[in-house]
Amino acid sequence: MLKLYAALLLTFFCCTAYAQATWEIGGSAGGAGYIGDLNPSPFKPSGGSGAIFIKRNFNGYLSARANYQWGKIAGADSTSSSEQLRNRNLSFTDKLSELSLMAEFNFMKYIPDAGKNKYTPYIFLGIGSTSFSPRTIYQGNEIELRELRTEGQTSAYKTNTLVIPYGAGIKYNIGGKWTMGAEVGYRYTRTDYLDDVSGLYAYPGTLPNATSLALADRSGERTGTYIGRPGTQRGDLRSKDIYAFFGFTLSYTFVTEKCYYEQ
Repeated sequence: MLKLYAALLLTFFCCTAYAQATWEIGGSAGGAGYIGDLNPSPFKPSGGSGAIFIKRNFNGYLSARANYQWGKIAGADSTSSSEQLRNRNLSFTDKLSELSLMAEFNFMKYIPDAGKNKYTPYIFLGIGSTSFSPRTIYQGNEIELRELRTEGQTSAYKTNTLVIPYGAGIKYNIGGKWTMGAEVGYRYTRTDYLDDVSGLYAYPGTLPNATSLALADRSGERTGTYIGRPGTQRGDLRSKDIYAFFGFTLSYTFVTEKCYYEQ
């Protein structure tokens, strides 16, 4: 599937590249959050994010963007409004590193320093790959969770996932060829382990070591009573996790009068 989407975007890039196309470079800074087993809903910011990108603007409406973005998401049952989740007492942090290719559409024709419109809302859709590795704090130490197989998996889950970025924003020409914007983008993933939680409590015999056994069920650390009976629900049984980046962008467009000047 990744090769298919990459081929489609490459075809789009080649077929729409003509005399008016220009390049744009920029970056962004903001926050990140996720929806998953330790934050069922709604979306809550839980860490920072940043990005760098290069964009090919085919005209005032259509662009293709290559984007590298990183961010941190986190979740803790101790902060939940649900007593049931507080008693479960799981927590995690996860550093995300995403490489994606996206198609962007402006609702208004936008050409900084050469067009009539000073601003435009826009939407985007693409495909990418994200690396992740959930961790937690146990006895004062940061522990990587993947290799512990806390739900009794026969093998550790992959540390990369296919993602579908989609979202919207608004951009404004702040002067010359400089553009400032605000953007929010969600990522549909192909994993349920961004937070190391997915399904059922494991049977002790399927766990690889004592640390795995301790982190599979942490309810007793809070209540003194362990509630994670083997085979009962540990996660929310939702099939996949979702994460999001949001923040402000700043970019510079290489525009020439020959390419873009409007009478």
